[in-house]
Amino acid sequence: MDVTEKINTSWGWTGIEAVEVVRENDFGNLLIRDSSSRFWRLCPEELECELVAANKQQFDELLSDKEFLIDWHMTALVEVAKKTLGELDEGRKYYLVIPGSLGGEYDISNIKTITLDELISLSGSLAHQIKDLPPGAKVKLNVVKKN
Repeated sequence: MDVTEKINTSWGWTGIEAVEVVRENDFGNLLIRDSSSRFWRLCPEELECELVAANKQQFDELLSDKEFLIDWHMTALVEVAKKTLGELDEGRKYYLVIPGSLGGEYDISNIKTITLDELISLSGSLAHQIKDLPPGAKVKLNVVKKN
């Protein structure tokens, strides 16, 4: 399954119909063009997949926005992750073990590596499960070890 199929399977409930990943960062954030030539940002650490530009012109403007670029590159966090966990192998990303939207800290103690496919699936599944909860709702995570 290619990455756009994985996005559509894991995040399609948001309304996205991914056709191309146009940018990605070291934390698995993706900028995605959809079937209507709109642009979305998948932000796994916040369990979000949101429309960020309605067309190419808006997308180009977004890519020149300094605040967006600071948030996008996550430079300080990437540097800490690289120093502690090492360079990423092909197909792997850093990620917050407990997503920020569930109270996870943006701290090296909460950062590991994962394949991009697993990150898309995991974040999409968690986001779908909590999408109807009110802000501040308590969430209990049950972790099951793979054999």
